[in-house]
Amino acid sequence: MTLAASASLLANIYGANGRFPHTGESLIRDRLTNEHAETMALEGLAFLAARPDELDRFLKNSGLDAAELRRRAADPDMLRAVLEFLLADDALVTGFCEEQGLQPKDLHRANHQLGGA
Repeated sequence: MTLAASASLLANIYGANGRFPHTGESLIRDRLTNEHAETMALEGLAFLAARPDELDRFLKNSGLDAAELRRRAADPDMLRAVLEFLLADDALVTGFCEEQGLQPKDLHRANHQLGGA
């Protein structure tokens, strides 16, 4: 799935702004599904794609090239790697969470849901 196709899918599921519907203080309060975790990771990938320097750093750290990233964009291991990359940098966590209306703990929950630490 291409990044454009992923973004289109997200817009169709969550509306034009690509955000989860709000459910109170935190977007994810009690239970996080795999679908929500994967969607959050795809949004994280789009967040990185909008920041070429950060995307380049992700590619270098992961050992991937852009073509392989596009091919594996929906792969659960890749999605977990995106979340772990975001979580490793406080500035990225803050920027992503502010842009998406999330709390940092939501990223941790999504990472855990996808099998991360």
